Amino acid sequence: MNALEDVFRDEFGRVVASLARRFGDIDIAEEAASEAILAAVERWPAEGVPPNPGGWLTTTATRKAIDRLRRDAQRDAKHEAARMLDDDESPEAAGAVEDDRLRLIFTCCHPALAPEARVALTLRLLGGLGVADIARAFLVSETTMAQRITRAKAKIRQARIPYRVPEAEDLPERVSAVLAVVYLVFNEGYLAGSGGEPARRDLCAEAIRLGRLLHRLLPEDREAAGLLALMLLIDARHDSRFSADGELVPLHEQDRGGWDRALIAEGHRLVRECLAANRPGPYQLMAAINAVHTAAPTAADTDWRQIAALYDELYARSPTPIVALNRAVAIAELDGPAVALAQVDALGLNDYHAWHATRADLLRRLGRSDEARAAYDAAIAATQNPGERAYLARRRSSLARPSR
Repeated sequence: MNALEDVFRDEFGRVVASLARRFGDIDIAEEAASEAILAAVERWPAEGVPPNPGGWLTTTATRKAIDRLRRDAQRDAKHEAARMLDDDESPEAAGAVEDDRLRLIFTCCHPALAPEARVALTLRLLGGLGVADIARAFLVSETTMAQRITRAKAKIRQARIPYRVPEAEDLPERVSAVLAVVYLVFNEGYLAGSGGEPARRDLCAEAIRLGRLLHRLLPEDREAAGLLALMLLIDARHDSRFSADGELVPLHEQDRGGWDRALIAEGHRLVRECLAANRPGPYQLMAAINAVHTAAPTAADTDWRQIAALYDELYARSPTPIVALNRAVAIAELDGPAVALAQVDALGLNDYHAWHATRADLLRRLGRSDEARAAYDAAIAATQNPGERAYLARRRSSLARPSR
């Protein structure tokens, strides 16, 4: 069944987006795609997986959508959509974007929707991520994120926003949302928020594939280049990020001899090209930070002053609490854990596991073991990632015994 689940996860978003463009109703598209997957669950184990699973699901979902439209006799517009079954027109042209998955992401990132709604909705339909995963990425509750997605769907229906293949002139106003989608898919693969595996290589590989396509499609867009560089430099460390038993290995403990030097060289080249253009944006700055880390022969050789300066520049452009938290880690290396802890405590990210984990490490370094133990407990409770939980539990067990 796991193999079938992989197929369903990969194809669900494509089927939904295809039907949404065709029928103009995202709810019907999702319902029909879900019904098609249920039909596959019933039939494929007995009949075998068809040679073209995506085509089978699309055909089945299309029929179910048409049946739904025909049953709704009170809505003429939907009756008109139902008659698309007999449409003899040639398939829609690919437009400026040839890759199916990337084209659908551009299609869903419609400028009429709020930026966060575009990203959330696209992640839901095409990224294979659940509402809980998306909520974690945005640091909001699952209920809040579900409401955002519902409102986005409602706006699409009420405003009759068309799902159409974007032309070249559509790309600039959509590219920032597309980059955000690709990056969040990569992040979910890099450190999985749910499921039994600490990382999902399939999501990382797909995000990098899309990043390469974006860079080729928009070669003058420095942020597209920066995102690709960022993902390559992070992915280069994958083989050293987990121990043999699946425990997360933090950056300063990793075997740098296991890093992929070809990916690092490619990432560094892209970062140099971005620096030469001198139009820094958030993805370029994050890539530059990772370039500094991957350029250091050992953890002790890391240029933390340069990293802190890059975080200062990043925060000026993207003043988010996550950036501030990461900057505090660099400050701890320059000015000590006490200074960093004061900055971290001011952020108050009580629902974010990395905030608790950072506090725990700083408190440990300050010798405040009882407080560190409580922070480790909070961090463990806030993450479902097995590799991260194992690492945090080990660090917690290394603390001095509780005081009495």
